[in-house]
Amino acid sequence: MLAYTARRILGLVPVLLGVAFLVFTMLWISPGDPVVALLGESAQGISSEALAELRQAYGLDRPFLVQFASYLADVVRGDLGVSVRSSQPVLTEVMSRFPATLALAGSAMLVAIVIGMVFGILAAVYRGTIVDHVAVVVALLGVSVPVFWSGLVLMLIFALYLGWLPASGFGSWRHLLMPAFAVGFSSAAFIARITRASLIEALRQDYVRTARSKGLSPSVVRLKHALRNALLPVVTVVGLQFGGLLGGAVLTETVFAWPGVGRMLVDAIRSRDMPLVQGSVLFVAVVFIVVNLVVDLSYAALNPKVRYE
Repeated sequence: MLAYTARRILGLVPVLLGVAFLVFTMLWISPGDPVVALLGESAQGISSEALAELRQAYGLDRPFLVQFASYLADVVRGDLGVSVRSSQPVLTEVMSRFPATLALAGSAMLVAIVIGMVFGILAAVYRGTIVDHVAVVVALLGVSVPVFWSGLVLMLIFALYLGWLPASGFGSWRHLLMPAFAVGFSSAAFIARITRASLIEALRQDYVRTARSKGLSPSVVRLKHALRNALLPVVTVVGLQFGGLLGGAVLTETVFAWPGVGRMLVDAIRSRDMPLVQGSVLFVAVVFIVVNLVVDLSYAALNPKVRYE
């Protein structure tokens, strides 16, 4: 496993290089002048000669590859640049928002795993019954309903009409309930569908019939033997969903005014804060890749047959 982990970590290098190159290229070819965006309204009273001097000072007059190489050298040293808006290091800005995103992602995945696993197991065990049909309908609603719409409906019911929860903001656990459920319900739909399909397939296997022939109770056969072997695709989906949420649930954070990485990235794009956009996207890529690596390594714990050669 150590050799496999080392190879996977080395394989992250070209992926991160590709992400950095794509983001840097898209921002470099995007319309507008970053120096004008940096100066804001005060750029109107500055001469073209002064703007040219500022571009030279920031290294924006150099060729594209030279700028990209300089950016990579700074990234290797842990310097993601300085935010144009706040004049703070980009890494500091991202890390200050990451705890809020982590809290939202963790709570949402807890909701998703509980709802998705319960509905998926019930649908597989009682396949073809009314329980299965209800679970399929709930999963279909979770996939079909946009997160921003379900968030607005939750705000309308629990904040405006009932007054039980705050409509937006960040602070106590009460602020977390609605955004966590809005995001978690959508993820739960994918988990429920995968759990149902994987468990139905596992229940058809020979080892399940053997366990039943030994006189084991149906609950032991389903949960101990079939479910454990059916968890591999479920864990994959959970890892992908969790990695995406750690990158920032953009719509949910915007609707509920949640001060996470996703909302910060949207604000940075609007204000053309290129260093913050580049650093945020690179940070999100690293988090997503690390989560997927952890998911891959967890397969051996779930299924002893898995070997990392």
